[in-house]
Amino acid sequence: METVDTEYFTFAQPPHELELENGERLGPVRVAYETYGELNQQRSNAILLLHALSGDAHAAGFHAHDKKPGWWDNMVGPEKAFDTDRYFVICSNALGGCSGTTGPSSLNPKTGREYALEFPIIGISDMVNVQRQLLDHLGIEKLLSVAGGSMGGMQALQWLVSYPDRLHSAILIATAAKHSPQQIAFDEVGRQAIMADPHWKDGHYYGGPLPAKGLSVARMVGHITYMSELSMSEKFGRRIGHYERRSRFSNGFEVEEYLHDRGDNFVKRFDANSYLYITKAMDSFDISGGKDLSEVFRRITAKVLVLSFKSDWLYPSSQSLELVRAFKRARVDTTYCEIDSTYGHDAFLLEVETETHLIRHFLENVSREKKAVGSQGMVTARIKTRGH
Repeated sequence: METVDTEYFTFAQPPHELELENGERLGPVRVAYETYGELNQQRSNAILLLHALSGDAHAAGFHAHDKKPGWWDNMVGPEKAFDTDRYFVICSNALGGCSGTTGPSSLNPKTGREYALEFPIIGISDMVNVQRQLLDHLGIEKLLSVAGGSMGGMQALQWLVSYPDRLHSAILIATAAKHSPQQIAFDEVGRQAIMADPHWKDGHYYGGPLPAKGLSVARMVGHITYMSELSMSEKFGRRIGHYERRSRFSNGFEVEEYLHDRGDNFVKRFDANSYLYITKAMDSFDISGGKDLSEVFRRITAKVLVLSFKSDWLYPSSQSLELVRAFKRARVDTTYCEIDSTYGHDAFLLEVETETHLIRHFLENVSREKKAVGSQGMVTARIKTRGH
């Protein structure tokens, strides 16, 4: 894929601020997004990709001077799962992020300083409402599909419930209706690591030393949960690496250096306050709203594909099956597949061949059925016209 540019859309200018799920208001809101492929004349071939916790709008292709492509480049492009010869693919940075969309590191127009902890608490539904505003801006009334893994799957679920009439389909990968106590616990450890860093300064660290140690540890904890025991054994074993020991307590294991490296790199591209806000949004998310899931899903008319991975212990298949059973009770047209992978939660980024086969087939069926329904509608319209 050729180089791509990030675009920006700003809305919710005062006094027309965005109303958040907690009742607070936020504005203006800037959204960073990228598009791939061409929107057809009917504006009916659009697919919205939804990123996970640490993702951004750069899903595919290269920015100028990039050494690595976007985070889902192996799935987005000509003849890939999200075939840009057929579909118009959109990906935006989520609200609360730090890669171009308004978040705690953005300037607060009321103070001229970064929001920091003055940024309002946000939820997954707020992220989705911002995406809906972006689609309105792009003139897209109905999406062919929404797709995402992990937190991206939560956003796709919210799309299904909040805007059922604006979707033909949804692809939910390694996600959940709500976080389990274990998932919340891991997030809390990450948040506490950040807030315990002396450089965090109650969120007001901008312009000074970053809470790098805390954010690095949070990322290290996260990476442990993203992998499986088998994948860690295969990748590292108990091999000793040839690198400078970081402390007298290091044993020199390759897995130690890997975690430090992941943490150090994360600090270079992610904002600690965004980590706090986004993990809180994920932990607060409960698509049921305290009701029976199948009742919440009754209004859904879209086709749904649910994918999980056998070795994923962070978002286990049991959480996907909970969704599938509720969809079935609500008579939602649902396809489910548990993929036999050893990669753990990271499998949604790595099991390219299997995911490509399943997603391509699913989207082809959705397109075919949509076209057939459209043809029937035109026939009906002509018959009615002749009747008059």
